[in-house]
Amino acid sequence: MQLIAMHGWAGDARGWGPFQAAWERRGWHGQCGDRGYGPRPPQTVAWLDSAGPRVVIAHSFGPHLLPSHVLKQADAVVLLASFGRFVPEGRSGRQLRHALAAMADQLRGPDAETMLQAFLERAAAPQSTSLLPPGIPTEPLGQSGRQRLGEDLERLANTAGLPAGFPTEARVLIVEGGEDQIVVPEARQLLRSALPAADTLVLAGVGHCLLSPALEPLVCGWIEGLA
Repeated sequence: MQLIAMHGWAGDARGWGPFQAAWERRGWHGQCGDRGYGPRPPQTVAWLDSAGPRVVIAHSFGPHLLPSHVLKQADAVVLLASFGRFVPEGRSGRQLRHALAAMADQLRGPDAETMLQAFLERAAAPQSTSLLPPGIPTEPLGQSGRQRLGEDLERLANTAGLPAGFPTEARVLIVEGGEDQIVVPEARQLLRSALPAADTLVLAGVGHCLLSPALEPLVCGWIEGLA
């Protein structure tokens, strides 16, 4: 079993720690991509030549951050707190677009770290950010990190459907947070509509970061069922 994991906007590869431990126990080969927003250098991913199921697991904007040729070769995809398009049409979409523009302005100024901390607090809610793994707001942002965050924030705002290279014949698991304050309900429904054959799980009482002890065993159990 090969797994490639990708974090979302403002995340990094450290967030996959609990999953990596579970993969190692099962003898699975896992790789974690990293955009290099913080002090960690960018980390690319690629499938090994060995046979066996290839599974992508990605959080939020993560599928859009993977190279299309990597995503295209996946036999199964796990989408954690993801979306069909991040900014839906209509009133809620206009409000969200204004909020993203304000975040982009803050990224270019002295309050970037404060903005990122506020974003993570909302992403973790209703759980505490103390449950999050170490992340980029714990260290000062470098210029390259700011640039990547800004570029990806613009890409996030302009998503219009499934990412390029999405394997339409793959098995798909969608996991949603019942209290997600980042991905609006319309965006979640767009994802379900784009992937009507997908299995769907909703974790009650957790937010966008899916801070639940049930997450890893549920996802790994679904992946085991692919073999």
